[in-house]
Amino acid sequence: MTPSLARSYSYCERVARREAGNFYLAFRVLPRAQRLAMCALYAFLRVADDLSDGPHPIPEKRRLLDSWRQRWQEALGGKYSHRLHAAFHDTVTTYGIPDEYVQAVLDGVSMDLDPIPYETFADLYPYCYRVASAVGLACIHIWGFDGEEAKTYAEAAGIAFQMTNILRDLREDAARGRIYLPREDLRRFGYREEQLNRSERNAAFRELMRFEVDRARGFYEAARPLVRSLRPAGRAVFLVMSRTYRGLLKAIERRDYDVFSSRVRLSRLHKTWLALRAMPVRWGWA
Repeated sequence: MTPSLARSYSYCERVARREAGNFYLAFRVLPRAQRLAMCALYAFLRVADDLSDGPHPIPEKRRLLDSWRQRWQEALGGKYSHRLHAAFHDTVTTYGIPDEYVQAVLDGVSMDLDPIPYETFADLYPYCYRVASAVGLACIHIWGFDGEEAKTYAEAAGIAFQMTNILRDLREDAARGRIYLPREDLRRFGYREEQLNRSERNAAFRELMRFEVDRARGFYEAARPLVRSLRPAGRAVFLVMSRTYRGLLKAIERRDYDVFSSRVRLSRLHKTWLALRAMPVRWGWA
């Protein structure tokens, strides 16, 4: 590894350590080369997320995201204009990550610039695929997988993770004018968008949340076979991430679906325990 590439990877790891939260402890389960690759992937996507969520007016955000996409295309040709470009270019080349996944995530992030109501879950699904499943599909290329069916399982895992994020972040997203819950679900349980904007937690809301949690859990079950398709280190990191997000879903249930009064989190101690629990899998002992 050249000094300039090493500096780029070091920058990405600092970003991941500082910002990645639930993910960085899972990254630590991986061998060094794969861990650095995951940090490069995370750092690239972190920039896109920050541009979408930043303080600029919508037209400026769109310009910045378009510029970030164009700069990435130039980076694929060897023209680097950001500290992370060398590391991420090396990552996608080394692990054969199809650029279609990178483009899908950038498309998903751009969808948040003009939030529109989703009438059905089928309407919401493409958004979840772009911002989460495409990331998971990139991840399994870094981790190593066997069989094309692994891609189907990784897609399901991404939907499960994103549905968990949506349920956890209802209050914050509503404050930004983003309501991801399908309108048909709101109508089914007699809960209105204005009630969500007021953080109203009544019987209808609990029934709605119970339904959405069950839907997310179905995708976790659909993703379960991914474990068998991954190499040992990837199997371990996926178990850490899946157990973390399942833990968030269970925490939402334990709080009687109160996602309004404070953010649902897992303690750092619990996340550390999940990482340690996966180490026998990482070493092929389980």
